[in-house]
Amino acid sequence: MSVTMAQAREVLAAQPFSVLLGTRLTNFGPDGVTLELTARPDLRQQHGYLHGGVVSYLIDNAITFAAGAALGPDIVTAAISVDYVRPAVGDLVAHAWVVRAGSARAVLRCDVSTANAAEPVLCAIGQGSVAVRRAPMP
Repeated sequence: MSVTMAQAREVLAAQPFSVLLGTRLTNFGPDGVTLELTARPDLRQQHGYLHGGVVSYLIDNAITFAAGAALGPDIVTAAISVDYVRPAVGDLVAHAWVVRAGSARAVLRCDVSTANAAEPVLCAIGQGSVAVRRAPMP
């Protein structure tokens, strides 16, 4: 089943945590997915950087949306790994794309960069896998 940008935005709007963070879906298609998030003071940790949990959430969600473009909407994250390259100090852009997709599972990559610098600064690199759900979850 093919998923449109409008449908993907509806899914994002139905995720209370994504709404709480103010996540925006700005690109959705077979070439990848882009999610954006505005840095707010309440999303920072004690050193003033965006909390690593916010960055890892963005990777998880971007990977899942990119997999949804390839596998359809009935999917769940199977695994993610995150490498923090440097502290995230501004608004974030996450771009995720499919590395390899089969009929039941996909492997993806995601780069997270700052959005408000003259040149984007890579903050984190993520990799993950997404699986097609076999049966509805309770």
